[in-house]
Amino acid sequence: MSEQRFSSYIAGQWVEGDGSHADENPSDLDVPVGHYGTLDAARAAQAVDAAGAALPAWSLSNPQQRADILDFVGSEILARKAELGRLLAREEGKTLPESIGEAARAGQIFKFFAGEALRIPGEKLASTRPGVDVEITREPVGTVGIIAPWNFPLAIPAWKIAPALAYGNTVVFKPAEIVPGCAWAIAEILSRSGLPEGVFNMVLGSGRVVGQAMVEHPKLDALTFTGSVPTGHALLKQAAARALKVQMEMGGKNPLVVLADADLDTAVECAVNGAFFSTGQRCTASSRLIVENAVYDEFVARAQARLAKVRVGDPLEAGIDIGPVASRQQLDTDLSYIQAGHDDGGELLAGGGRVEGKTKGHYLAPTLFAAKPSDRIAREEIFGPVAAVLRADDYEHALALANDTEFGLCAGICTTSLKHATHFKRHAQAGMVMVNLPTAGVDPHVPFGGRKASSYGPREQGRYAAEFYTTVKTAYTAA
Repeated sequence: MSEQRFSSYIAGQWVEGDGSHADENPSDLDVPVGHYGTLDAARAAQAVDAAGAALPAWSLSNPQQRADILDFVGSEILARKAELGRLLAREEGKTLPESIGEAARAGQIFKFFAGEALRIPGEKLASTRPGVDVEITREPVGTVGIIAPWNFPLAIPAWKIAPALAYGNTVVFKPAEIVPGCAWAIAEILSRSGLPEGVFNMVLGSGRVVGQAMVEHPKLDALTFTGSVPTGHALLKQAAARALKVQMEMGGKNPLVVLADADLDTAVECAVNGAFFSTGQRCTASSRLIVENAVYDEFVARAQARLAKVRVGDPLEAGIDIGPVASRQQLDTDLSYIQAGHDDGGELLAGGGRVEGKTKGHYLAPTLFAAKPSDRIAREEIFGPVAAVLRADDYEHALALANDTEFGLCAGICTTSLKHATHFKRHAQAGMVMVNLPTAGVDPHVPFGGRKASSYGPREQGRYAAEFYTTVKTAYTAA
């Protein structure tokens, strides 16, 4: 695998691209996962052209054909989940159990949308005019551009590609630059699935070149993006100028509230899992732990004891809890926020520095600060194993702190009070709410998305995916 070449896929053909770029292994920098070439703007435009040419036939294809193709893809991913999980662990840095779990989730998503291809919703209504029938149907939105992040390099592409194809759209998929291997693995399975050429295309390259060419192409009808807020806002402005249909997920600064009546063992596990597992590189990570004063000291002591037992190291090694940070750039970002935590007067409670591994890699200790609500580490998305714990006077104060953020993706609460749990579910300003569970972890058949700066456009996943990947047509017929 270390010598493998990962290529782009356009109009049913593998395309090499320019140069030979190492696909870094963040847990062992001396042994790359493979190499890949990048495309220029002309090649990216060719991919959109291919998708546009394939759209008329594919949009009218038999839903059973689409279902069979997606089922094939899902079945192969599930059969190869150990192999694909190992690739993911080497390329992105998740522990092997987490990586295999993500591969399984990707397979399940494809199989879910195989079923959805056969139950595209519609309605027949009575008209207010005698002798007239009204039909409401859903049709494909068109050629869809997919720009996916690096933190879930199998699952997130799956939950964008699968519904796009299920509803009869064609696809141009641009993965993040640091995970070409996982993108290639998905494309390679799709290339053998029976899809007509041009229906699915995968382009490797930078967002500035490949992503820009996609967004500017006149044949692109819709864009779905998951990534940072600055990139999302820049894409949104470009898409608005072209009146593209847009769906965006742009991160979070998710709170986990711990009330005085909580089971503290449960609360600590929720906090450690949600904040630090997957190296904290989840948009749903609990990066703000808001703890009621009455149990603050005990919670902190238990969290410190729990974090002392967390093992950081090679994600392929048994017993490892947290793998490396995914890239040098992300590691530098994490370290800069740790410095900001010190500069703002935060108290370092755990971690705070790099970890030496058996191999040269981007290893960082899970880091916890006692912070103020105004501190940068308590307000800005870090996207690493760095979290802040804040004091709350009571439930009302905790809720106010939880909602005091520009983001609104996910929020959690640990409590044994039905009253407070019910109130929090209604009043937390987030698209997803967890009670006595980690904030990170959403089933593949339910809607995913947030509010405020976290999301824009329709929800992802589950049946709600139809809102983005289809357009509604109303038709009248005189009897």
